[in-house]
Amino acid sequence: MENRFDVVVIGGGQAGLALGYHLARGRLRYVIFDAAPRVGHVWRTRWDSLTLFTPARYSALPGLPFPGDPEHYPGKDAVADYLERYAATFDLPVRLDTRVTALRPLPGGAGFEIDAGAARYTADQVVVATGPFQLPYVPGLARDLAPDVVQLHSAEYRNPDQLPPGPVLVVGAGNSGVQIAEELAPTRPTWLSVGVKLPRLPARLLGRSIFWWLEKTGLMNVTADSWLGRQMRARDPLIGSSPEMVARRLGVRVVGRTERAEGDRVFTREGEEVRVASVVWATGFRSDYGWIEAPVLDRDGRPIHRRGVTPVPGLYFLGLSWQHTRGSALIGWVGRDAEYLADQIGRRATGGA
Repeated sequence: MENRFDVVVIGGGQAGLALGYHLARGRLRYVIFDAAPRVGHVWRTRWDSLTLFTPARYSALPGLPFPGDPEHYPGKDAVADYLERYAATFDLPVRLDTRVTALRPLPGGAGFEIDAGAARYTADQVVVATGPFQLPYVPGLARDLAPDVVQLHSAEYRNPDQLPPGPVLVVGAGNSGVQIAEELAPTRPTWLSVGVKLPRLPARLLGRSIFWWLEKTGLMNVTADSWLGRQMRARDPLIGSSPEMVARRLGVRVVGRTERAEGDRVFTREGEEVRVASVVWATGFRSDYGWIEAPVLDRDGRPIHRRGVTPVPGLYFLGLSWQHTRGSALIGWVGRDAEYLADQIGRRATGGA
């Protein structure tokens, strides 16, 4: 088996596949390592009713349109199928069931060493494309809930049948939390804990996807380090439903930030008390880059980079939220960052950078 490559891509999700498409157009020897058993696996394991908030027109990777009506909103299994078909269409060299456990620079800038599966590989350049959502985060107060209160993170939630009868509290009012509360509300008393009130954009405006308007106005191209980009990053909007909307339409009770738990009771900062049979933690994810043995992380463990290029020559990140623009972590826009990095990789490989 070949253990030496020009480029190793770590992560075979949408970012890694988009990069693979661009690398395939050159002459570099590359491989894409992915820990999952199947391309699209992460999407297949999300909750059953999950749909994208971007229509199919804005949900495609470079070179292959998303099938079906361009204005329909794909479900999570359709996205997984599309990614699998994408890898097959372009014959991308994805090695599944291959988890990377260590990445370290070789002495003297001679490339990198990668431990993956049961083997060790070397590469001149490496791209970390594992995405921004890796380790589910649950706040410590969850430990204070009674053992008979069923708790699921949004990464584990599939459908209402997983939860016992009785009231449920969804903690976290981002897009995931609002969508899950919207699904649960017809089945049982549902509370939604809102820590920070976020601005909302409608999914469609004047008959067009909101992303059509964001593209036409240039807002999808606002860069992360611009003044406007910094303002937008601080309050990433909800797309479609909001806590207020699900409260009006479905009777979801909206409460404040969850601060404390005791037994089957949850208390908010505002002094509200909710008795629960179950809790869904839509509290997001944390990055996990502990396997990277290179000085490319800040004190909080976040990547240090400029448009995906790190201070260590030949080492890159791809698929991060706001890596360069608002669309950097979205399936329909990640290809732009992938093309940029593929160009950087090609230049370095030929001595041009």
